[in-house]
Amino acid sequence: MKYCEKNFIDQIQNLLSSRKRRVIDHPPFSHAAVLVPLYQKEGQCHLLFTKRSDQVKYHKGEISFPGGMVDEEDRELIHTALREAYEEIGLKEKDVQILGLLDDIVTVTEFIVTPIVGLFPYPYPFRVNEVEIADLIEVPLPHLLNENSFRETEILRMGQKEFVYAFQYQHHTIWGATARILKQFLDLISSHGRQRNEGH
Repeated sequence: MKYCEKNFIDQIQNLLSSRKRRVIDHPPFSHAAVLVPLYQKEGQCHLLFTKRSDQVKYHKGEISFPGGMVDEEDRELIHTALREAYEEIGLKEKDVQILGLLDDIVTVTEFIVTPIVGLFPYPYPFRVNEVEIADLIEVPLPHLLNENSFRETEILRMGQKEFVYAFQYQHHTIWGATARILKQFLDLISSHGRQRNEGH
């Protein structure tokens, strides 16, 4: 499968639109949305992550997707993710092709997060908000699909067994809610790839 070419992007759109999305509504948890940003660079599909600064209120220094809390002015969750992406890294709404939404997740900080998958053109004139973002991290999709980049640990939280995911890229560790969103996305596209191969 050639990632980020039109057929691949069309497949992601079809997969996201044809499945029943898990929606979580759990007052009084706050809602947030993140953009899962795809782009093509040097013939390979990449995902863009941000490394949060030490000045933000939540998840200091962690690797995340662009995004944040829903504002009253936001028309919908997609607008939240795109507004935050513009505020954090200067990615304009008009430059993002929305491919669809993944399942909601709940974070340990009691946010309900909706991940929105989008495609943007590259190279891009990013404008990074240095108060919120310390660095941009570009990760090739094939690296993330390699099982050697992934590890899974079982922990006990509040007496319940829970799996914690982590992805390694160079010296960066992607973990927490971002790793859960990432695993959901990778499982979706890799299971589809396996089904196609098995069908041949």
